[in-house]
This record gives sequence, structure tokens and C-alpha cells, in this order.
Amino acid sequence: MTRAGTRLLAFAGWWVAVTLLVAWATGALAPLGIAGLPEPGPVTRIGLPVVQALRDMAALLTVGLLVVAATCLAPEPGSSERSVTGVRRRAVQLAQGLAAAWLSGNLVLIGLVYSDASGSRLDAPGFWEQAAFFATSYELGQYLLWGAVLAAAVAATCALASSVAFLGVAALLSLAGLWPMALTGHAAGTLQHIDAVNLQMFHLVGIGVWAGGLLALVLLRPYLGTGAGAAIRHFSTLATWGLLLVTVSGVLGAALRLPSPGAIVSTYGALLGLKLAAVVVLAGLGHRQRHRLASEADLGGRTRFWRVLALEAAILVGAAGTGVALTRTAPPAPSGSPRPLTAAEAMLGSSLPPPLDAGAWWSGWSIDSLFLPFGLAAAVWYVLAVRRLATRGVRWPWWRTALWLTGCVLFLWATNGPPGTYGRVLFSMHMIQHMTIATAVPVFLVLGAPVTLALRTLRRRDDGSRGLREWLLQTVHSLPAQLLGHPIVASALFVVSMVAFYYSSLFELSLETHTGHVLMTLHFLLSGYLFAECLVGIDPGLRRPTYPIRTLLVMVTFGFHALFSVSLMASTRVLAEEWYAALGRTWGDSLADDQYLGASLGWLLGEYPLAVIAVALLVSWVSADRRERRRFDRSEAREGDRQLHAYNAYLAGLSARTDTMQPSQSTAVLGTAEEADRS
Repeated sequence: MTRAGTRLLAFAGWWVAVTLLVAWATGALAPLGIAGLPEPGPVTRIGLPVVQALRDMAALLTVGLLVVAATCLAPEPGSSERSVTGVRRRAVQLAQGLAAAWLSGNLVLIGLVYSDASGSRLDAPGFWEQAAFFATSYELGQYLLWGAVLAAAVAATCALASSVAFLGVAALLSLAGLWPMALTGHAAGTLQHIDAVNLQMFHLVGIGVWAGGLLALVLLRPYLGTGAGAAIRHFSTLATWGLLLVTVSGVLGAALRLPSPGAIVSTYGALLGLKLAAVVVLAGLGHRQRHRLASEADLGGRTRFWRVLALEAAILVGAAGTGVALTRTAPPAPSGSPRPLTAAEAMLGSSLPPPLDAGAWWSGWSIDSLFLPFGLAAAVWYVLAVRRLATRGVRWPWWRTALWLTGCVLFLWATNGPPGTYGRVLFSMHMIQHMTIATAVPVFLVLGAPVTLALRTLRRRDDGSRGLREWLLQTVHSLPAQLLGHPIVASALFVVSMVAFYYSSLFELSLETHTGHVLMTLHFLLSGYLFAECLVGIDPGLRRPTYPIRTLLVMVTFGFHALFSVSLMASTRVLAEEWYAALGRTWGDSLADDQYLGASLGWLLGEYPLAVIAVALLVSWVSADRRERRRFDRSEAREGDRQLHAYNAYLAGLSARTDTMQPSQSTAVLGTAEEADRS
């Protein structure tokens, strides 16, 4: 067995041992001991935390290996920067095997979770048929099944990873594979379960990048060679952000689960305290290691450095094992008798908002813990990037900054303001949210030229590894970006996806599930961005049509959009009627009237983005014409008015020919000259 395999087995053994030890200490492995309740048996009680620990380790290590390979590792000396060779190939091979283990763990967990929930033993008659029904018909089983599908996609992509582009796709798929784990984690199931799931996702991403990346470096140490120092330095930045993500999301997630400050002394609170203590110790060790990164040039062969790194990995594994045991520990119950949830609370994950009046447009805000960080991060990054340009003496147009910040504010308002609060309660507010995200926000973001700003401010790497700048260039010039950003495709995607979304079950799915809502938001934001980029964008990557064609696309696309709104206004079918009726809303318009209002607002809200696009298109067209004239003038000045002299000579030749021609022939030649002059 290789040294990497030995270390992997050691980490897995330590992870499982900590999980079982903590679960035993908290009583999570003991039988229920309640008369009348079915008992799943010791195989399920012990096997469930063990398999979950191994599944979690395989998932997080897969993420860490692929992220490190995609962003921290350089290609083999003498090979192309786009190739997956040397240590990159080793990382992908390990990730492929771990993704297969991730897949197997999810499939086994389907049976164990069903056994634990139903109290059925694994050897009971018809058990596996019932478990298959559980996997396809119940949310918890479906999440595990989708996790297995995504893990299989990661393994298949790793098998095909002959270029660095596939490596990036595999890394993104592995991060997406953490979403079903967040849905099935200990964060779900509370009244604020949407916020809890979002925080759990951030927590898993942070652990995957930080802990998984650290374990990946320890496993890959024998193959790093002279590139160890550069790889560790690149990973140090990722680890810092991962640590920040783990800490913030962990603290906020714990605040959701603990009903009062006094609950800290409970068993659940004690386990959270152990995880927090581990994070504090790791933060101290990481701070010390970063000082070594700054002061020492060659870290590849320093045994003491790698010993400390292995110690950090062991502490991280112990903390992760404690987290697995935490999923088997019930959080403290709030004081007083529990109140049954209303239908609206069970469906929305929060209380039904108050009637929408004039005051609610100012006070009806609710924090979206997923999109709020993204909106704020986009605004802060842009301001810092502009400031960085200013320190170099480079001026960035103030109006581009203003437009970008306007787009960020509109996005935050649509997701956290009244449209986000009432979007799942009123169709009219949903339409305001949708149209803001799909038409208004992308236009302002595109006019901010973020790709151009990023390429001017992000650091270029010269060691063959790929940072944000290199991956950004790879993305904007990739075949999928060129295909989706083609004017015809982008326009069709913008219009057709809207019709397909509302006249299918996708609309109801976005209301009923958090995953559907997130995918809807991301899809319409991306499709609107691609459409606006091919019309009024200046960022590199896409091939844009001529200005007359762009004008035609705007007219046709928004014409179809208006037609869709009018058809929805004329429709007598209420979309998602069962969902809206089950909420039990007793205020506001009827479902039919509210839908008519929403369709009308959808039509009106498409007008001001159209006006912004029209103005931007006109300004861009005039600017392009002026640039072309200046280019022509400079060319003529360099060449001594060559084209002007050639044209005068052409006219002189025509004049000489007309002197020797008949009157009818002369008229035809002069007509040709006039046409040439007009052209």
C-alpha cells in the first residue's frame, strides 16, 4: 500500500473512532428502551454513524482534493498548463476513488436511515423494497439519492479529466454534491430550516475547502516535490477563507439550534463547545504556520512543518467526527410546551407575513442567509477592486461603479426585501422578485463590466497553477460560455425558459422546495446576465452582433416578453393554486386577481430595463462610431490621406471616361459614381 493510502486509512480510523466515542458518551448508541416502539437493532445503531462518518470523510476529501488540484497545484515540468499530469493526476485518481466511496456511502445510508426512522431491521422481509420506495417517495430518501447521483457524476468527470477544464467541472460538481448533505444534516428540521440549511451549506463548503484541502496536502506530500512550497502558499489563502466560513456559519447555526444561552451546558451545547475549541486551536496553529510561509522559502522538505500540518489534520478529523456524532444528538428543547406548527409555518419554514400594506414595503424585510452574503460580497469586492486600481493611478469610470452597486442593491432588495418576504405568499410579489432578478439586476451588473475589472486587479500566477484570474479567463472563453452567450441562444433562453417555467410544474417546485427556489433564482439571474452581456456588455469573451442586429433582438425579445404577460393576464387558470390556497391567507386579493396583478406588473417591470438597455445600446453605438472615425482619421494621417487620394483619382478617372462617351453612357457612369459617393 502507498503512503497516501496508509495515511488515508489512518484518518478514516481516527474519524470513525472519534464518532463512536462521542456517540457512546452521549448515549446516541444506546437502544431507545421505550415499550411499544420498534427497535432497528444494533447493526443500524452502530452502522449508521460509522457509515455517515465514512461518507462525510469521502465527500469532504473529494472536495479538498479537487479544489487543491484545480487551484493550488502546478502541472508537471515540461507539460502544458492545461494538462492533468504528475501530482494533479494523483489527486484526481484519489478523488475518483473517494467519490466512488461517497456514492456507496449514500446508497448504504438510504437503507440505514430508513431502518432508523421506521424501526425496521435490515433483515426484515421486504425491507429493501420499502427502502427503495423511501428513496424515491420521501424527501429525506430523495436527498440521499440525489447525493449519490452527484457523487457518481463527480467520479465520472474525474475519469474523463484529461484537461484542466474537466478538473474545474469536477470541483464544481463536488461542491454542488454538498447541498444534499446540508439538506439532510442536523441543521434541517427547525422552524427556520431554510436559514439552517443555508448555514449548513456554508459550513460544509468551508470544511471541504479547509479540512479537505489540508488532508489532501498531507496525502499528496510524497508527490509534491519542489512544488510543495508554492502549493502550500496558494492553499493558505483558501484555508483562511474556509476558516472564516466555518466559524461564522457554525456560530450562527448554533444560535439557531440553541433556544437560550443556558442551553450551552446541555450535551448538545458541550459538543458545540468542543468543535469551537478545535477551531480556536486550529486558528492558532494556522496563524503560526502562515508566519512560516512568509519567512521560509522552501517548505517541501521541512519535517517539522509537515508534522504540524498533520497535527492540524488530526484535530480537524476529530472535530468532524464530533460533528457526525452531533447529528445523532437531539438539541435541547425550548422551555414550555411545544406549539404545533400551522400549515403556513410548515410550508414556508417561517410565520405567515402580515398583510401587505404601505408600511410593509418599508418594514417587510427578512434575511435570506444564502443570497445576502453573495450580494454584500459582490458590492464589497467591486469597491475594493476599484480602490486597488486607484492606488495604481488608474481611473475607473464612476458611473460603472454606480451601476454595479445599483444592481447589487436591487438584488438584495429582491431577495431580502418585501419581494423576498412575500414572494412565496403572493404571486404578484413573486413576479416583482422574478422580473427584478431576471431583467433589471443583470443589466446594471453587466454595465459595471465586472470581468474587465477583475482581470485588471486579480494577480496573475506564473508557476502554472490556476488562480481566480486564470479560471475567469478559462470560463469566459470556454465553449459553454460561447454557446450560451450566442445572441440567438441567449435570447431564446431568456424567453423560452420563462414560458416553460410558469406553464409547467417547475413554478410549483420553486415554491414548495428550497432547492427549487435557489435554482430558479440562479437560472434567471444567469440567463438575464447572458442576454444583457451580448447586447450592451464590454467584457471579453462573447462575440456580439452588429448594432442593428442587437436592436432587432431587443425588440423581438421584449415583444415576446410582453406577449407572455398579456397571455398570463388573459388566462383563467390560477398557477400553483393548491399551494397558495393551502397557506390559509385571509388578507389581500383573491388568487385570480392577484395573478392578474402579477402579470400586469411583470409587463410593466420589463419596461424600465428595456429603457436602460436602449440608452446603453444607443450610447455604445455612438461611441463605437466615434472610435471608428478616429481610427480612420489616424490611419489617414499616418498614410498621408492615401484613401482620399485614391478616391479622388477614381473620380478623376470617371470624369475622363465621361468626356469620351456618348451622352447616355455618360449618364450611366455618373449615376454609378453618385452611388459610390453615397456609399
